[in-house]
Amino acid sequence: MSITLYGLGPSRSFRCLWALAEADLEHEFVSLELSGTGSNGAKSPEYLKLNPQGKVPSLKHDDFVLTESAAILNYIDTLANGRFIPSAAKDRAKYDEVAFFVLSELEQPLWTTGKHKFAIPEEQRVEQVLDTAKWEFDKALNAFGKLVNINGFVLGNSFTFADILVAQTFNWADRFGFDVPANYLQYRDAMYAREAAVNSIAKFS
Repeated sequence: MSITLYGLGPSRSFRCLWALAEADLEHEFVSLELSGTGSNGAKSPEYLKLNPQGKVPSLKHDDFVLTESAAILNYIDTLANGRFIPSAAKDRAKYDEVAFFVLSELEQPLWTTGKHKFAIPEEQRVEQVLDTAKWEFDKALNAFGKLVNINGFVLGNSFTFADILVAQTFNWADRFGFDVPANYLQYRDAMYAREAAVNSIAKFS
């Protein structure tokens, strides 16, 4: 089994790198330059064959390719015999609820901020949207607090890949200067202290 993860460390790629480490799956990590067109660039002809958008992450398992981070986490869990995502119907539904909320609500204001600060062409950036993004994040954070009561982990009494999604999103928000409550930052710190997270960060530090 040959697994290669293509990405850029601090991006959504990290959640996949972290998941591979938690699952103890042997893999190669290829760090890309997001705007690069050379052999190690996300816009290179070779990489665009894997991911036509020229974005990260992309996971290649033998001849099989996935390019969305949450789908990659689900696939890694399958390779790990379902150890990190609940299988019971209601527990899995709750996992999906949290995962989809993170993707559709909690992280979107952060990505909007990133796009309008540095990711999209300067002529397309709208500075006024940044205040709206902070308002949206605060609104999503309030809803999240009613959706989930973190008591050690996001779901139940054990680590799941939902913890990767939530902890990385809180870290992203903190790095971007958003107001993140202290208890969520403490939770982030506890998750980032896990051996798999520490070892994954070391790969791109």
